[in-house]
Amino acid sequence: MVGFGRKTIQAQGPSAVETGAASDPIITRLAKEDKVPWYKKPNLRALYFLLFPTCMGIEMTSGFDSQMINALQIVPSWDAFFGHPTGSLKGIISAAYSLGAILSLPLVPIVNDRLGRRWSIFLGSWVMVIGAIIQGFSVNAPMYIIARIILGFGIPTCIVSASALIGELAYPRERPVMTSLFNVAYYPGQILAAAICFGTNNIPSDWGWRIPSLLQMAPSLLQIALIFFIPESPRWLITKDRSEEAFNILAKYHAEGDHEAEFVKAEIAQIQATIHIELEASKRSWMDLLATAGMRRRTLISCMLGLFTQWSGNTLISYYLGDLLSMIGKKDPIFKQQINVSIACWSLVCGSVAAFCVTRFKRRAMYLVCTVSLLIVYISWTISMERAMKALEDKVPNSAASGATLFFIYAYTPCYNIGYNALTYTYLVELWPYMERSRGIAFFQLFGRLSGFFTTFVNPIGLQNVGWKYLISYCCFLAFEICFVYFFFPETFGRTLEELAFLFEDKALADEAVHAVEKSIAHHEEKGKDTVPTQTKEV
Repeated sequence: MVGFGRKTIQAQGPSAVETGAASDPIITRLAKEDKVPWYKKPNLRALYFLLFPTCMGIEMTSGFDSQMINALQIVPSWDAFFGHPTGSLKGIISAAYSLGAILSLPLVPIVNDRLGRRWSIFLGSWVMVIGAIIQGFSVNAPMYIIARIILGFGIPTCIVSASALIGELAYPRERPVMTSLFNVAYYPGQILAAAICFGTNNIPSDWGWRIPSLLQMAPSLLQIALIFFIPESPRWLITKDRSEEAFNILAKYHAEGDHEAEFVKAEIAQIQATIHIELEASKRSWMDLLATAGMRRRTLISCMLGLFTQWSGNTLISYYLGDLLSMIGKKDPIFKQQINVSIACWSLVCGSVAAFCVTRFKRRAMYLVCTVSLLIVYISWTISMERAMKALEDKVPNSAASGATLFFIYAYTPCYNIGYNALTYTYLVELWPYMERSRGIAFFQLFGRLSGFFTTFVNPIGLQNVGWKYLISYCCFLAFEICFVYFFFPETFGRTLEELAFLFEDKALADEAVHAVEKSIAHHEEKGKDTVPTQTKEV
């Protein structure tokens, strides 16, 4: 017997993961047969262009924040206004954003499921606008910290909704790239924040830090203005008994308005059948995440992926680059800002290249390359940083060691992007079935934010107390990541969301959805034969 949610179903065969097989991927095959590229489809092209500012722009806000708080620590007016914060005060200022996100996560699935993807983004964006205004007009450190908590409170609702909406609206062939580009949008936000802080660095008044703080609301205002120009998730509409609206959306964007297209009829049949099975099995509660062996495995993977995205050493570069550079003797603020901007630009290049690779390489292979290369880089970085700091202590500067440390900071970026940036939301959207997708991604966010809060708070304390030795802790954790990815991450490459819905469950459940698609196609073919006019020979 195997269970799915609260429903127990007699097993009729092993799961797809156990056998290495899966149900017939009808929709995937139909999508591959469509040779017309997306940019030659006007409706689909318009949808993708609108998804960039409305959904992918949300990650710009995350990137803007991490880079802004990193860059502002280098701005003299910010440092002076807040009393030259160090240690735990600097840590809580940086970590407050993650704390706000943690507080909001229990509400995210409720808002998402009841109001839909678009309204969730709209409301979350308004929360972030309010937070940015309070942040920009802060009069002391406590007010600034509260503003950052408010900013963090708004972001998870938007991230969970936007990542799911992209995956649920995109044409199956482009979905992996689109969901991968969602995380890449983090880097334009980083570049924007780094450039603005570089420009305001020499403003002698408090406006040197207030201007970047206020401008953090810009991406959110863009989402508020444009979010209702894109359609709602067809899958959410089906759960609300609005199947006709869902069908019209799929026909408009996946078949360029052709309501008789075989692909769209097969797609809607598959979505309806899959969601029907999920609805029968789901209690629509957090306990669904632990109800069965398959759900528990999804939950464990999401939990660990949340930890991996924050405990792989990336927060050191994102939040404390200035401190790292000072530790190897690079203390000039202008030099630090230049390095900051260049790393942000380099990250965008690496992230974009990695995002376009997700259709060519399998998920587990990319994650393994990511984790192994990160471990190699971190070990090398630790050694070079020890040599550079030892030389400074001995008052005999070691420019080669300092240069090597800078090199490994840059080398870290492509390694991280291969997996933890390019694949994160692509993998999560594929891993979770529709009914638990919001909770699954929210659970990932919870562990990501908890680990982010911990590392951003502890990093300055660790660097201050033990220096280069603090990097050894990341080397140990990266070794664990390699083992976990190898033994626990399933392969999800090359399937539609519905074909992956029962990845860990009884194959009979997946077959049930496939039969619905086959029935729809057979009906479509019979109807086509009935409506073909009899040809007569013209005399």
